[in-house]
Amino acid sequence: MTNKEIILGPLPKGITLAKEGMHKKVWNVLGHTYSMKAASESSFAFETFDPPGSGVPPHVHPTQDEHIYVLEGIWTVYLDGQWQTVGPGDTVRLPRNIPHAYYNRSEGATRGLFWVSPAGRLAELFDKLHNLEDTAEVVQLSALHDVDFLPPGSVEGV
Repeated sequence: MTNKEIILGPLPKGITLAKEGMHKKVWNVLGHTYSMKAASESSFAFETFDPPGSGVPPHVHPTQDEHIYVLEGIWTVYLDGQWQTVGPGDTVRLPRNIPHAYYNRSEGATRGLFWVSPAGRLAELFDKLHNLEDTAEVVQLSALHDVDFLPPGSVEGV
């Protein structure tokens, strides 16, 4: 698979086939596989594959609204102080500035469709995080791209 630079502009017309990332853009971020589905100035969509035991710790997008549509599996989701379980067909709405997280605490893999609006610098961030294994560096780079992780221990249940 090739990883090409993402240049955001108007939303391109077209179809992204199932199990395919737009332009085959795929990232490996701390054990998660992210496949780009659409990218423009106004929105950015990607599919995730999350193995058992994986997750994204509590964080905030100060400039973006985020949505998650669960395709397969069960996630435990943190949303503004509350933990909930979501499964296939559920949509999670994450307004900007609201702390949130998701974890696959199940025995099987999970898949979801994520999209953010506006696109911001998230695709650029994924380019920088691809195959990076140092969690501290992930947090530092994320802060430079408008994703702010909460300090460890600030959320119960993590």
